[in-house]
Amino acid sequence: MTDTPPSSAPTPAPAAAERLGPFRVKRLLVVLILTALAFWPGRLGELTRELMVDAYTQVSVFVATTLLLFYGAERLFNFDIGSALKGAKGAQVPLAALLGATPGCGGAVVVVAAYSSGNVGFGAVVATLTATMGDAAFLLIATRPEAALVVLPLSMVVGVLSGWIVDRIHRVEFRTITQGTCELAPRIGRLRPQDILYLLLAVPGLVVGGAQLAQTELHAVFGVPILPIAIAGTFTGLLIWSTSILAAMTNPQDTPVTRMAEETAFISVWVIGAYLAYDYVAEFAGLDIAQMFETIAPLLPLMAILIGFIPGCGPQVLVATLFLNGVIPFSALIGNAISNDGDALFPAIALNPRAALVATAYSAVPALIVAYAFYWLAPGFMN
Repeated sequence: MTDTPPSSAPTPAPAAAERLGPFRVKRLLVVLILTALAFWPGRLGELTRELMVDAYTQVSVFVATTLLLFYGAERLFNFDIGSALKGAKGAQVPLAALLGATPGCGGAVVVVAAYSSGNVGFGAVVATLTATMGDAAFLLIATRPEAALVVLPLSMVVGVLSGWIVDRIHRVEFRTITQGTCELAPRIGRLRPQDILYLLLAVPGLVVGGAQLAQTELHAVFGVPILPIAIAGTFTGLLIWSTSILAAMTNPQDTPVTRMAEETAFISVWVIGAYLAYDYVAEFAGLDIAQMFETIAPLLPLMAILIGFIPGCGPQVLVATLFLNGVIPFSALIGNAISNDGDALFPAIALNPRAALVATAYSAVPALIVAYAFYWLAPGFMN
């Protein structure tokens, strides 16, 4: 990855908005549907509001805190990861796996960009894409931290071993050094009122989420009932997401608060969708999803691995949600975690499509081995 001098002017927003025009219309439609569901009379509206509150206090506020700490530290220390990888030599693969294991997609994108620029080997790409769980890691950390403490380090170890093996056996180079920068996202360029509002609402939300983890019931924070705070935070996030000029990633030159608000809003939409999909089916269709999945139990790890090949975080968040609800076993979750690249696959394909797709295919082998090892040897683990 070659460094380019930072530009004082942001990427023109109108051009970015024009490219994302159809997506913004779809996003607005999604927001309108969610709004109608939230305020629908009777049990449907009540359940929707409950699930939105759960998604906000159980996931969104913790994602916001993690991203703010991560991006704040990145800005404070001004650390050039690309240069560090280039000089790491034998430690490239472990460092790449560590970046991949970091929640979100940023670390994996940096490694793929470094490969395209000639700074790391192909084993590092395999390591980072194998180790990453994408945005689904945030959901797991927020709701089942003990499971995250197993999944993320184990994915990293598998990523390191896979990267070292690939460096030994893989002799074909896909590198085309044409990319001058890994900044694929347009720059917003300023701290906006909605970013500050989202941060302010996240503070009481985090208090509520922390109390829930400590198994303490809070009915109000700072004298304000929980429901209005969570609903306000949820719809502020939906506003940010529906009017955004970004596809998913943020530009490293934007402020940490703006990056936190944009990426948390993006992740939260998928979390809300996964929560609603599961509970709607259970509540209104009267289906016992766990019992249905028991009939195809041996296929669940394979199905989760195949879902992992789908680019984007939505399907992976759904897999994590099924695990959290006891529908699929840990073996399926770990298989999906190893095979999936989350949102990292989109920019990785843009930077170097052949490298990204081959590395993703390589990850299927350790995913199958680890997933079925857990399925046969430790079927009740973490369930």
